[in-house]
Amino acid sequence: MLRFLIRRTLGALVILLVISAVTFFLFYAIPADPARLACGKVCPPETLEQARHNLGIDQPLMVQFVSWLAGIFVGRDYEGLGNCPAPCLGFSFVNRAPVFETIMDRMPVTIALTLGAAVIFLIFGVATGIVAALRQGKPLDKIASVSSLIGASVQIYFVGTLAMYFFVYQTQVFSQPKYVPITEDPLGWFNGLLLPWLVLALIFTANYTRITRSTMVENLNEDYVRTARAKGMSGRSVVLRFALRGTLTPIVTIFGVDLGTLIGGAIITETTFGLQGIGRLAVRAVDYSDLPTLMATVVLAAGAIVVMNVIVDSLYAVIDPRVRLS
Repeated sequence: MLRFLIRRTLGALVILLVISAVTFFLFYAIPADPARLACGKVCPPETLEQARHNLGIDQPLMVQFVSWLAGIFVGRDYEGLGNCPAPCLGFSFVNRAPVFETIMDRMPVTIALTLGAAVIFLIFGVATGIVAALRQGKPLDKIASVSSLIGASVQIYFVGTLAMYFFVYQTQVFSQPKYVPITEDPLGWFNGLLLPWLVLALIFTANYTRITRSTMVENLNEDYVRTARAKGMSGRSVVLRFALRGTLTPIVTIFGVDLGTLIGGAIITETTFGLQGIGRLAVRAVDYSDLPTLMATVVLAAGAIVVMNVIVDSLYAVIDPRVRLS
């Protein structure tokens, strides 16, 4: 098991390095001048050249990448701007602050939004899928199938806008979505994120219901499940110990990808509800051509997906021991 995890971790580090390099070279190939952003609108040519030198962008691109990569581990000094402590993902010329600090300020919003919605759509999606599979062909199964199809067809910006209009502005059932640190006001934290959680969960629950139902129906017809029933095991034991365990593999896969994607920034959800998370930070970086911040958010999103894939592989080894031997 340990060797399995080591192999997966080393592979993930290589992937992250490749992603970082590709992202760096792509973004710095864009015809935008970070030095001009740092210098301001009115910037004499000699001052602009000095800004390029201070930021190190007058050096070859490979040297810049090595400096950026080294800054993650040991930090980096920017002449005229100050020190960027490790882990340094660059210096934002728009915010006049290290990019990592800005990301950490926004990270609690994205983490709270992601984990809260994930708990809801995972529990309700899997539970609904199991119930639909056990009631195959009956009215409850048909209702769950139609509901999941509708839920998978709608978009977050559409449902979110309607939810804001009816439940916040018209009926005032929910308060205006906002983020309050849980350490300051737990109830305000919950109320401020409840509506975004429900809207985000509504979209994702549909996928988990469909996948859980189809996989569970297939597993219930497997020979080992029939054998367990023939030996006199109760229906609950058969479902929980055999059929459900086989169903967990695709669920773990899509959950890992969804969670990694959301941690990287739920751009549409955060924009719809006005939450200042990683997604909104990326949008703002695009608007202001803040290349260091934009590149850091892209690398962060890719890193979150890679890390979640490593966790998913580890869970595979727990769910199915054959994975460790493959």
